[in-house]
Amino acid sequence: MTPAVLIYRVLQKNFWHGPLCMKEKKMKAVMMTAIGGPEVLQTKEIKTPTPKNNELLIKLHAAGVNPVDYKLRRKGTRYPDKLPAILGCDGAGVVEKVGQNVTKFKLNDEVYFCHGGIGDHPGNYAEYAIIDEKYAARKPKFLTFVEAAAAPLVLITAWESLFDRIQIKKGHHVLVHAGAGGVGHVAIQLAKTSECNVLTTVSSKAKAKFVTDLGADQAILYKENDFVEAVLKSTNGRGVDVVLDTVGGEVLKRSLEAVRIYGNLVTILGPPEDMDWNVARVRNVGVSFELMLTPMTENMIEGKMHQTQILDKCAQLIDKNKLTIKIDKIFPLHNAAEAHDYLENNSVTGKVVLEI
Repeated sequence: MTPAVLIYRVLQKNFWHGPLCMKEKKMKAVMMTAIGGPEVLQTKEIKTPTPKNNELLIKLHAAGVNPVDYKLRRKGTRYPDKLPAILGCDGAGVVEKVGQNVTKFKLNDEVYFCHGGIGDHPGNYAEYAIIDEKYAARKPKFLTFVEAAAAPLVLITAWESLFDRIQIKKGHHVLVHAGAGGVGHVAIQLAKTSECNVLTTVSSKAKAKFVTDLGADQAILYKENDFVEAVLKSTNGRGVDVVLDTVGGEVLKRSLEAVRIYGNLVTILGPPEDMDWNVARVRNVGVSFELMLTPMTENMIEGKMHQTQILDKCAQLIDKNKLTIKIDKIFPLHNAAEAHDYLENNSVTGKVVLEI
């Protein structure tokens, strides 16, 4: 081979097919292009991010869809100057690249997490995501990627509500509103791991069977029965020790009547403007608020690490068959708008997920 041919082949390898002309890697992502209806979610091709220092590049297999996603889409994110944005807090996938300082994970590790997606850090409606290794947890072995992607936000919300805000104990009577929903069906199972007596409200007989199969001791069909009367009857007029409200509005207001004196209520929603707190005051009911997004919105490193620890603990429960995740419906990534419409306008049992 002559020197000229050798030089040509080296150039051919390194320039036309190698690193000297390496094309920028692209990925598909569903972008929130403006504030509005589901139609503002549009599939785009954008640059695949590169992990730095302690970061992981995750090849996403699925992303959870949560009510916070469509609320941000309708009302706007906290960072309006950063549109278009990628929504989706929940994700599950495989570690494809690692930053130079990563020690917790290696290539091909399977992870799940709740991170990004509120307008500042890109979310998980995409083929790839970047996350600091501190905020990723190992995926439960006995969950599919779809199930794992559905889990983080609801696991953290239910755990913080029952164990951080209230500290439920063995023998407590716990009322979980909307027990067939995302947070509700997880909260029922977590309360049962603490050997609590669990009552829950549902809208249909089919959902009543679903929640009793999860371990609920009593399913209250709220369309047919007054839930306060049902609770008081079940507790001999005493009321439950704990209420977890996932509905808000009138349900939140009336729930104060279902809590025992010196009991506790935690809600994941803001109180209505006409909320009368006198019932809580007279009965010495402790009221707590749960918003699992606070560590992200306030950039609280310790708070986000605590939530990762919650996911690690829940993974152990899942792999011991003490906790499961119900999937209502799966949509492909490019049908994110349809997934939003479905979640907004239907009474969902479990979770909605985008498969990537």
